[in-house]
Amino acid sequence: MIRTSDRSLCRLAYAGIWLVLLGACSVLDATKEAPPAYYSLYGARPASSSLSPVPWSIAVPTLIVNPPHAAAGFDSHRIIYVREPLLLEYFARSEWVDTPARMIAPSIVAALENTGAFRAVVLTPSSAAGDLRLDVEILRLQHEFASTPSRVRFTLRAYLVDNETRQVLARREFDETVVAAQADPYGGVIAANGAVQKVMLRLASFCAEAAGSWVPADSRRHKAGELLQSSRSSASSN
Repeated sequence: MIRTSDRSLCRLAYAGIWLVLLGACSVLDATKEAPPAYYSLYGARPASSSLSPVPWSIAVPTLIVNPPHAAAGFDSHRIIYVREPLLLEYFARSEWVDTPARMIAPSIVAALENTGAFRAVVLTPSSAAGDLRLDVEILRLQHEFASTPSRVRFTLRAYLVDNETRQVLARREFDETVVAAQADPYGGVIAANGAVQKVMLRLASFCAEAAGSWVPADSRRHKAGELLQSSRSSASSN
């Protein structure tokens, strides 16, 4: 026959085992990493440009936009921050939903379309033919903690190329810094969107102004023919 004291000891043993198991589960749950938070740059839609649309009576180019590229270290989903010069670090549980280069492509197209300086703006890959080509590269997109308050710096390099002659019509580097409202990933993301928007507006103005000096290939050939004919006429008259 089992005595009452033995039964009590059994109950205490069972209770102790359950407490150990529950404690182990709690430890395992605590060691699980929280899922990362994903952020985007899609909010960086540029406002309407103040530039006047080009009259359609004037030759207006079609612009092909190549997919943006990014410098080494900035071509991933990681959100970069900097505490010391030349040292790139990234947030462990915060990421871009896509690479910054791919995310800014729609914003580039929207900003350029808003200028009214182009017949069409087409993002490659596409079967459309264009007169001009835009190549862009992200040089940096980083949350800087070297000073207080922290700030986000975005730098973009752009080339506008004549598709027929392969001549670079213009190049420029754009650099914008926006103060972060809070020193954490979310504050940096909001500041990054603001910096991207500023660069988009400057990029659009740059491309519109550079395209204003573009001369269609037919016009160039016609002008060259006129000059040749004029020189021949002058030579024969002499």
